[in-house]
Amino acid sequence: MSSDPLLQPFTIKNLTLKNRIMSTSHAISYGENALPKERYQLYHEEKAKGGIGLTMFGGSSNVSRDSGSVFGQLSVGHDDIIPYFRQFSERIHRHGAALMCQITHLGGRSHWRSDNWLPTVSPSRYREPSHRGFTKEMDHHDITRIVRQFGDAARRCKEGGLDGCEVHVHGHLIGQFWNPLVNRRTDEFGGSLENRARFGLMVLEEIRNRVGDNFLVGVRMAVGEGHEEGMSAAEYLAMARLIERSGLIDFFNLTFGRIDTEVGLADYMPGMHVGLAPQLAPVAAVKKELSLPVFHAARINDLATARYAVQEGLLSLVGMTRAHIADPYIVAKLTRGEEERIRPCVGATYCSWQRRCIHNVSIGREATLPHLIEKAREKRRVVIVGAGPAGLEAARICAERGHEVIVHEAASQAGGQVLLASRIPRRRDLVGIIDWRLAEARRLGVVFHYNSYADRQTIEAEEPDIVIIATGGLPDRMDDEVSGAELAETVWDVLETPRPMQGTVMLYDGLGTIAGAATAEMLAEQGAQLVYVTPDREVALETSYLDRPFIMRELYEAGAVLHPDRRLKRIARNGNQIEVTFANVYTEDEESLFCDRIILERGTLPMDELYHELRSSSVNDGVTDPDAMVAGTRQELFLNPDGRYELHRIGDAVSSRDIHAAMLDAMRLCKDI
Repeated sequence: MSSDPLLQPFTIKNLTLKNRIMSTSHAISYGENALPKERYQLYHEEKAKGGIGLTMFGGSSNVSRDSGSVFGQLSVGHDDIIPYFRQFSERIHRHGAALMCQITHLGGRSHWRSDNWLPTVSPSRYREPSHRGFTKEMDHHDITRIVRQFGDAARRCKEGGLDGCEVHVHGHLIGQFWNPLVNRRTDEFGGSLENRARFGLMVLEEIRNRVGDNFLVGVRMAVGEGHEEGMSAAEYLAMARLIERSGLIDFFNLTFGRIDTEVGLADYMPGMHVGLAPQLAPVAAVKKELSLPVFHAARINDLATARYAVQEGLLSLVGMTRAHIADPYIVAKLTRGEEERIRPCVGATYCSWQRRCIHNVSIGREATLPHLIEKAREKRRVVIVGAGPAGLEAARICAERGHEVIVHEAASQAGGQVLLASRIPRRRDLVGIIDWRLAEARRLGVVFHYNSYADRQTIEAEEPDIVIIATGGLPDRMDDEVSGAELAETVWDVLETPRPMQGTVMLYDGLGTIAGAATAEMLAEQGAQLVYVTPDREVALETSYLDRPFIMRELYEAGAVLHPDRRLKRIARNGNQIEVTFANVYTEDEESLFCDRIILERGTLPMDELYHELRSSSVNDGVTDPDAMVAGTRQELFLNPDGRYELHRIGDAVSSRDIHAAMLDAMRLCKDI
């Protein structure tokens, strides 16, 4: 048996887990009609195949119809789910992993306009800042009904063959009873800590009565919120002790922070703006005061931190939830001594926002896109032009297939736009996307030619069977749309050749994605007198809800001037300054603003000259079948004895998109080459 602390078994009551690594419940939104059907199950099964000890699912699964689904949760409120639970548990158990579901009532963390259009409920009239719906104050009939529905939901988990269930407390209905800012009742459910605990204890008692002593039951709760108003850290500890003394649960899943505001949630579900394992210390401090096992997950992305947490007794089980979205095979690689081959979670929060991993495109697409690449029946010679994210992913997959792969890159190093983006201090972790693929490509024998401006002669001299153009794009400088655009710089210019920010700097963000927003944040941190203009209704419109709060905070603290709803019309010199004219997108009224520098962000234009030059020599005229891409089936290979090659282009060489889309192109195309 391995001596690695992470690979030691752990027993809770009658359940022995084969290791100390788990994935905590999260609302991945892969259910169909609020049920965990095949897509949902395949997503979790991949982690079980990868060796995980426990995978929990069903983040915020609803027990009642007046707990409305506002972010794609499952419904455990009816017996229709039991057959899917049975299928799910059999699927996971065959790989030696355990399976648990999280159940909850959202209370005021919902909206009356959600799936069932029922009034939401909470202990007192309440409007959560995030979900914005006013609640009905619960009467005793509501309390009795919801307690019973929790018990029914737990019984369904047990009948479905699951190993346990977890009750979500923090910020949800039970937690709303705990919080004196929300619970202003004067009856036996309000006032003292014991009274505020009463509803939750009734729920746990009902669950235990319905499932018996051998079925595992846990609680997911916070140990503090970062401020002392409402529930203090001392009260959270007192509540945890009270629950433990009840004897009704078998484990705690502990967190830290608040989830009812946009800013609070960004800290609670940390990404690049927050350091690694930011909640581990307060959770570990509370664990010392408890005797039951403690689980925890919050940006524990690396095995060194996870190992430390277990070895030092800070946690009983360590949750590596988003890390398993990036790589479901963490445990298998650790067991084989291939820790360096684990695909890193870079903290981009793409999974929380888009329900995908920014650089593991197979997540959620397990039915059509494999996590483990199979060898091809026949070896091909594949030439790839461009070593950005699309080209590197194509090279990795083709090499995994066993093909001979040659990459030509015009720059002196790989990375493309991702390498550029990683120069933004808050986005530096993105470089892990490139570093991992380079390491894998080199391990697989991919040949790289840097400073190689490949032309038709270069490509055809390689005698390729398949050519993949992944040349990316160049910044759209808006020359065809805006007079005076030559006076402007682009985000690329700022990142490639940094220089001191003097005077008034204007950023025109015509895209609304993280590229412009993160650049604006960087400029503000560097002390620029920043004017941020966008045609969108708000700044950073297409940015993750977990990144935007940090960006907005920095912009406001730096005194940036924000101008939404303005479309760029023209740029001109005016003395020593630049005059920039905008039109209001609603009224078309024009106004001029003045600056010393103007920076544009408008995405990229495809660098597709080589692609078009090669089309006439290709056997398929450079056509890639979109139906095959979506269906996950192979492109037709038209390899002829006359030496003609098949030609495709991927990523931003097709159109301006993002990292995930570029890699998805590569996977869809290359997995069957």
